[in-house]
Amino acid sequence: MTVALITGAGGGLGTAIARRLAAGGHLVALNDHPDRDVTGLAAELGGVAAPADVSDPEAVESMVTGIERHTGEHVGILVAGAAYMTMSPFAEHDLDDWWRIVDVNLGGTFACAQTVLPGMVERGGGRMVLVSSEWGLIGWPDATAYSASKAGMIALTKSLGRELGPLGIAVNAVAPSVIDTPQLEVDAKAAGVTVEEIRDRYAERVPFGRIASAEEVAESVAFLADPRLPTLIGQILHVNGGTTRSRA
Repeated sequence: MTVALITGAGGGLGTAIARRLAAGGHLVALNDHPDRDVTGLAAELGGVAAPADVSDPEAVESMVTGIERHTGEHVGILVAGAAYMTMSPFAEHDLDDWWRIVDVNLGGTFACAQTVLPGMVERGGGRMVLVSSEWGLIGWPDATAYSASKAGMIALTKSLGRELGPLGIAVNAVAPSVIDTPQLEVDAKAAGVTVEEIRDRYAERVPFGRIASAEEVAESVAFLADPRLPTLIGQILHVNGGTTRSRA
């Protein structure tokens, strides 16, 4: 049994990933911001609730220590999916909010990866799957902070893949396009349209004809978390219905 820490597990993609990894036999430790309750989901999946603001390194350290104490095991799989996003024209974006996005998405990923690393080394290896975004590859108007943070996660994946591979720790990422989750409400509000309209707009640019479900992306995360793929390292899996066709 491997302990899998999923950050941002309180809704949308994070919840789908938690369900998929639990179904795969992993003991899931479910993280989200303390304002977002994950105790019910943890009880349902036979896992552990691990609330913490991932942008706070001390909170992350306490969280990981608590998981290890509760389970008696080191974290063997990290899925870094915690994210914060707002949309605003670049010239009008509040500076504190801009950095909050980067601190949660990129800084939180750094803090979690660095904190679980000693335990992975001690157990002889592990898997890290970072949840980036297609927008980290191609950018997106009114989403400069989010796109920049997700681009940073791609570079972090490639760098950690090189650095941690010799330690038996495989680091990879998924870069999904728009997913059919409650996050669409943010996009719709920014565009001044309904959720149904924004879903249709995004689907128009997808060669496959629709946007992905959270469960489909969760399958790709489970694939990258599989220890039977030891030499898949530093890769960015494009889960987007063909919009980028792995061109970056």
